[in-house]
Formats: sequence, C-alpha cells, structure tokens
Amino acid sequence: MLDPATPDLHGDNERLRQAGPVVPVTAEGVPAWAATRYDTLMTVLTHPDLTRELHHWSGRDALPPGTAIDRIVTDTSMLNADGERHRRLRMPLTTAFSQRRLNGLRPRIEELTARLIDRLAGMPPGEPVDLRLEFAYPLPREVISELIGIPEAHQDDLHRLTDAVAQVGGLEDSPELRKELRELLDRIIEERRGTPGEDLISDLFALHEKDGGRLSEDELFATIELLFIAGHVTTVNLITNAIGALLTERGQLDLLRSGQCPYSAAVEETLRWDSPIAYFPMRYAKREVEIDGVRLRPGEPVLACFASANRDPRQYGEDAGVFDVTRPQFTHLAFGHGPHFCLGAPLARLEGEIAIKALFEAFPEMELVRPVAELPPLDTLLGNSTRTMPVLLGPRAR
Repeated sequence: MLDPATPDLHGDNERLRQAGPVVPVTAEGVPAWAATRYDTLMTVLTHPDLTRELHHWSGRDALPPGTAIDRIVTDTSMLNADGERHRRLRMPLTTAFSQRRLNGLRPRIEELTARLIDRLAGMPPGEPVDLRLEFAYPLPREVISELIGIPEAHQDDLHRLTDAVAQVGGLEDSPELRKELRELLDRIIEERRGTPGEDLISDLFALHEKDGGRLSEDELFATIELLFIAGHVTTVNLITNAIGALLTERGQLDLLRSGQCPYSAAVEETLRWDSPIAYFPMRYAKREVEIDGVRLRPGEPVLACFASANRDPRQYGEDAGVFDVTRPQFTHLAFGHGPHFCLGAPLARLEGEIAIKALFEAFPEMELVRPVAELPPLDTLLGNSTRTMPVLLGPRAR
C-alpha cells in the first residue's frame, strides 16, 4: 500500500524495486500494478498495448471520488488521449513552448527572479525564510500566468486557489477547492474571448475559430486548465528540491560556484535524484500483455513510478542514490517519455536554471534551518517535495 504521507519516499521505492519490476500495489484505495524500474517504466510509457484512455480501465466504476488519482484519470485534456486524438490536441500547443517563445521569455523570467531576490533581501535579517513559499512557488506561477494570459484582475483569486494546489500557504487542497479553481479558470477563458493578446489563450481561441473541428469547446477549456496547473506546480517542486539538495550537499554547490559544472547540471540531477513527480496514474492494458515476466489482464491499470525509476541502480549504478552534478549521463524519466513527453520540459529547465543560479549567487552564506529529511512531505501521491524549505539567507552578496 503506497502511503502519500510517507516520510521516506525513496526508501519505499527501494523496497518496491526489490520486490520486482512490476509490483501489485494499492494507491488511494485503487489496486494497480506499479512499474518500479527504469527499463520497465520505459516499456510501459511506450508500449502499444497500454493506453491512457480511461474507457479501457475495467475498474473505473469503483474509483474513489475526490482523490488525486480521480482528478488525473478523469481529466478530459490531451493528458488522457492517445493516437490521433492526442496528436490533434497536442499539436496546437507546440508553438507555445517553441524555442522562439522560450527565448522571448528568458528576459522576463530573469526579471521576475531578480524581483523575488530583491524581496528576499528586504526580509528581516536573521529570521528563517520559507523558500518554497517565497521563491520556488511565485516564480513559475507568474511565468505560466503570463504565458497563458491570465488577466491581472483575476490573479489574486487564482493565486489563492493555486496556493493550495502547490501546497503552500494555509489553504488545503480539496475537491471543493478544485471545483472553485476550475470555475474561475472557465470564467477567465470566457472573458478573454474578446480581448486577444500575445498569449496561449488567444492562440487557442484563434485556432478554435479558424478550425472548430481541431479543438472542441470542452477540449479547449480542459487544455488551458491542464497547462495552468501542470505548468507550474511541478516546477515548484523542482526548484524546492534543488535548493534542498544543494544546501545539503555543499560539495556539489561548490562545483557550481567554481564554474566546474553548469547550473543546468544541478537541474538535471535534481530531476533524476529527486523527481518532482513521485507516482503518476494510469496506463491501462488494452489486451492481455506481458511486461518483464508479469502478465497483465485487459483493463488492468499501471502506475508510473518516476521517482523510483530515476534511482534505479540497474540504470545508474550503485551510486544511483547519490546526488552528483558530475554524473556523466543525465538521462532520466522525470518528464516522461514517448508521445506524452512533457511539453513544458524546456520551460521548467529554463526556470530552474535561472532561479537556482540567481538565488545561490545572491546569498552565498545561505543555510538550512532544518535537515531536509526532517521537513514535512507534501502528503500527496503525485508530488515529491517538502511542504516548506526554511533557510537562513545570510547577507546578500555585493
């Protein structure tokens, strides 16, 4: 039984890998197979007899409502589409995350980061600062808001609700809160119909008007909602986890500060060593299929264990559990693989690199208030991070 509140995710995953490549688990009351190892997960993510389309799941009628699994598997966007429908839903978004669009975003990301650094520097000296709340969260939230085109008038309400989704601040995530968030996003999308701009909502509306058969009204709404939520919450975890790793492994931080390794290496090693996503549901067997000696019956679900696969000693050697920015290969599955590879991966990498470089250059004496292992986990099946990242910043570099 997978424990969303486990204080030792990586220890749990080591036991899963030892139990086998495809292991029977219960997650949020749902029986499933867990793909625990790197090669196995690669197979699951690309196997033609496994699909993300919910109607193939034989146990879908018994799915407990309101859980993280329920929210993911019932999403009607490209997340749970395959084949031609997936290509049709995904294609309009490729320009939003093109290299040209990202190159245009870099100065804005740097500006937002510098503003957050200035704000941190103005906080009372000598008092702990929660960098998840004050730095790792607001940066990707602001970036995705601008990329998608969230009007300023709605940003406070939207931020209040997404605080809970990202597990910062005082609000708790819940089905009721998700419903309120969805209604607010729907209202924003409707309002934007008459006010086009240089943003993703406008791009998708233009496409919808030009070729109504490409995206239905429901698909358009579901796509924007998916991109807003998925487009920043995992990056919050990435930046939080990178801060914790580098403040714990000071020798690795020295390699970055000396220029021996680029900050991009720290981003990639964080993605591998402390994947922002722990487990991700589901893929379903369309017919009887055998994976690594385990026979799946038609309709059985498979859970993707990203954090487990990314520490698989069979892929990375006996030091797979060591954070090492000099690692010769940075292949990992943190962004998935195959047709569903994360569209926002280049943006997350860019934000992560800009953020941690600016932060550690600004506060060279920064240190943890408590060891990362003692910090409360997110308490969710999906995300892998801590609820807080309290540090003492120390003086700002001059």
